[in-house]
Amino acid sequence: MRKLLLLLLVACLPLGCGGGKTVTRLDTETVTDLSGRWNDTDSRLVAREMIADCLSRPWLTDFAVAEGAKPVVTVGTIRNLTSEHIAMETFISDFERELINSAQIRFVASKEQRSEIREERFEQQEFASKETAKRLREETGADFILQGAIKTITDQEGSNRVVFYQTDLELINIESMEKVWIQTKKIKKGISQGSRKW
Repeated sequence: MRKLLLLLLVACLPLGCGGGKTVTRLDTETVTDLSGRWNDTDSRLVAREMIADCLSRPWLTDFAVAEGAKPVVTVGTIRNLTSEHIAMETFISDFERELINSAQIRFVASKEQRSEIREERFEQQEFASKETAKRLREETGADFILQGAIKTITDQEGSNRVVFYQTDLELINIESMEKVWIQTKKIKKGISQGSRKW
């Protein structure tokens, strides 16, 4: 009886392992689109294209000529107005990276980061030595703030669906409230589900 059970167990092992998972490492620059939803490729490409456009417009040279310095920029709220979950932190990080790496502007921390850093600086006034405590009221103020939103329109008929993504960004002069740059990036995806329902 034991031998029979052992033989059955050994015979079933390959069946249990037959549908195993395969993991393939991909280059992070590879364009991937498995679900048709917003993904890392969309985030990266939109950030690159929009920031390249932003930095090629007259506001940048106008500011440099008027002030004799690089403008200081921060990223404000970029809202997800789609019906999908989008990791907005990753999207915002893509914008921040493109801005900083351009070397054409100076960049300051976001509102959330500033709050945490200010708390650290206030604690230093009490607990750090006078020689190492960082001074209050020495922050670099931003000249411009980048704000925007991602929106979608979905059209569906049967098993076919088209999703239209629109990213709108605005760069606003913090002191004057003047909008110095506005741009829209559109992505349209056609998704066919075969005979399956969504």
